[in-house]
Amino acid sequence: MIDVSDILDALRWHADIGCDEAIGDTPLDWATLTARAAARAPSTAPAAGSVPANGGGATRGQPAPRPAPRPAAAFAGTPFADPAQPLGASEAGVSARARAGEARTLAELEAALRAFDGCPLKATAMNTVFADGNPEATVMLVGEAPGEDEDRQGKPFVGVSGRLLDRMLAQIGLDRGAIYITNILPWRPPGNRSPTQAEIAACLPFLERHIALVKPKLLVALGGVSAKTLLNRAEGITRLRGQWRDYDAAGGPVPLLPMLHPAYLLRNPIAKREAWRDMLSLRQRMNEVAAKSS
Repeated sequence: MIDVSDILDALRWHADIGCDEAIGDTPLDWATLTARAAARAPSTAPAAGSVPANGGGATRGQPAPRPAPRPAAAFAGTPFADPAQPLGASEAGVSARARAGEARTLAELEAALRAFDGCPLKATAMNTVFADGNPEATVMLVGEAPGEDEDRQGKPFVGVSGRLLDRMLAQIGLDRGAIYITNILPWRPPGNRSPTQAEIAACLPFLERHIALVKPKLLVALGGVSAKTLLNRAEGITRLRGQWRDYDAAGGPVPLLPMLHPAYLLRNPIAKREAWRDMLSLRQRMNEVAAKSS
C-alpha cells in the first residue's frame, strides 16, 4: 500500500528542485530524441574507398584535414527547424544578435523576441515578458527574470517584489509612468531558479538592443545577475551596490547604479537601509540630469 505521505514528500522534492510546472501531457525522452537527431545529421567523414577531389588527402603520419567550420552567417535568423534539434548556445547567440540587430523600433524588437526560439525557457514559460513603463523615461531599470506573477500577467515586477519596488519608487517621487523597466531574461526559469550562463547569453543581444533603442540617461541594475551581466563583473551585488559605474552602450557610456533586488529585501529587511541610500543616490543623479537638460 502506498503511503500518502511518501507521495507528498515526492511532490515537495520536485517543487524544491524547480519541477513545478507541466509542459506536456506525456513525458519526452530527450536522450532518444538527441540520438535520433545525431543519426539524421549528415556525416562529414568521406565514404570508404573514396578519393579526395585533389587526389591527396591524409597521408601516413599526418592527420586528416578538418572540415571547415560553418560561417556565423549560416545561423543568422535561423529558428528551430525541429524540436529535437535545438540551437546550440553559440548558434543561439548569433541568431539572437542577428534578429535583435534588425529591429529598428521597440515594437519590432518585441516581435523578434517573441519569435525567437533559441532559449529553452520559452518552452516552459506562459508569457514573454518584454517591458513596462515609459520608454521615454530618464531611468531604465533592469531586473533578473520574471517570477510566477510576472509570467502569468506578461509584465515585469507585478508580484510581491514589484509592489515593494513601487513603494520604493514612490518614496522618491516616481511611479511606473516615470521609469522604464525590463529584465535580463524575458521568460521565467522553472521554479524561479537562477538563470544559467547559456540562457543569459542567448537573451543578452535582445537586452543590449533594447537599451540602445530606449537610450536611457541612467540605468539601474536590480540584483546580482543583472549587475554582473551588464557590467561584466564577477563581484556579488553586496559589493557592487551603491556605486555608480558606466555601462558600455552602443551610443556611449551610460551611468549605471547596481541595487539590491526587491526580492532580496523581502528576505533581508535589514538591508532596506542600504536600498534607501541607493534610492536617494538615484534621485540625486536624476535631478542632476534634469538640471543639465534644462
